[in-house]
Amino acid sequence: MMQGDFVAEHNIGAQDAIAGGNFFIMAENQMAALAAAENAVDAISLEEGTITPFPGGIVASGSKVGSINYSKFMKATTNEKYSPSIKAKIKDTKVPADVKAIFEIVINGLSVEDINRSMKAGIHAAVKIPGVRKITAGNYGGTLGPFKFHLKDML
Repeated sequence: MMQGDFVAEHNIGAQDAIAGGNFFIMAENQMAALAAAENAVDAISLEEGTITPFPGGIVASGSKVGSINYSKFMKATTNEKYSPSIKAKIKDTKVPADVKAIFEIVINGLSVEDINRSMKAGIHAAVKIPGVRKITAGNYGGTLGPFKFHLKDML
């Protein structure tokens, strides 16, 4: 098929920024989790200085640093502790009994303040959706960098 347009920028720019603000939306079902994630991304898109870098702004499979089985070549893998479909098989699962779906929202921004503001907007938008049971965040023990975004600051 030869149709459509291919558009490329002549010039692009880059600057130092911060990556890795995140939160997990835990919900009673897939529809509630997806609606909440979409609501969060819509709210974040209205904020200046941040982006949600994943397709549609939503991470379908929460990640973690490292790997249980393939650490020599895989730097990031699915975070099994936050995987609802296998929670019965995971010894120290972080998935509550009433949660059947989880999406992660990752936020990159120009400053800590920008990311905090966008996280707050996204979380407040997500919890408006019926069926959302919990908001939490990935904590990677400082392996992703020096910045920490505390959920208690988002209240």
